[in-house]
Amino acid sequence: MTFTVHLVDVFASGSLTGNPLAVVTGADDVETTDMQRLTRWFGFSETTFLLPPTQPEADYRVRIFTLDREMPFAGHPTLGTARVWLATAGAARGRGELVQECGAGLVRVRREGDLLSFAAPPLLKSGRPTAEELSEATRFLGLGVADVLDASWIDNGPGWLGIRLASAEAVLSLSPEPRWPGRVDIGVVGPHPAGRDTSFEVRAFFSDQLGAIVEDPVTGSLNASIGQWLYATGVVAGPYVAAQGTSLGRSGRVHVHRDAEGQIWTGGQACIHVRGELEL
Repeated sequence: MTFTVHLVDVFASGSLTGNPLAVVTGADDVETTDMQRLTRWFGFSETTFLLPPTQPEADYRVRIFTLDREMPFAGHPTLGTARVWLATAGAARGRGELVQECGAGLVRVRREGDLLSFAAPPLLKSGRPTAEELSEATRFLGLGVADVLDASWIDNGPGWLGIRLASAEAVLSLSPEPRWPGRVDIGVVGPHPAGRDTSFEVRAFFSDQLGAIVEDPVTGSLNASIGQWLYATGVVAGPYVAAQGTSLGRSGRVHVHRDAEGQIWTGGQACIHVRGELEL
């Protein structure tokens, strides 16, 4: 069996500064277990498989895998897969908007110059966490409950719990536990001082398949749901740019805005750096 593999840098602000993604094409007949095996072999936070759509409204279908499970939706895989589809099948159509089919349903993706942006999907879980859930999250992060300005479930697929701190400095100073007995999917956000090129600093922590804690370089799904949260609570009103990956030596940039209909759009650069064949 031979597949084509594209390595895409998503949400980058320069060469090799974002979150890498492997996008596999030509794997229409591959079993789910082999997709998961390939994902673990690549070792990226996510790998996607670009497939023909099953719904007439969709341009393509994607299956998204982390190292331990299949996800209904994820942000940087959405933009990276859209970039590969445009490069391999969709460029001739010349449209500014395309439709992705995934486990979460149909997701709209817009192309505006060099940026690709996806429409943030509806939250699967929202609302304030319980006192016990918040206490566990703050213990994991090494914070006191009083350090948290706000907290909310902002789950659009991966399971995110959002924690808002007073400053980007507080976000960058976090030193969470390297392992945790329960499942962790926590996103933290804090504002940069006025006048910076970025308005917020974001960090994302999750459990890997072995129970260790991983920090994600740049996370589209989290930034989308943080955007929904910040607009809904009046923290922001206009478009903004978030930084992520700073603590990992990356310089990811995520562009977030709300359109006239109230839809939140989350976007960034997505550049294909490697194309090649994989033989099994």
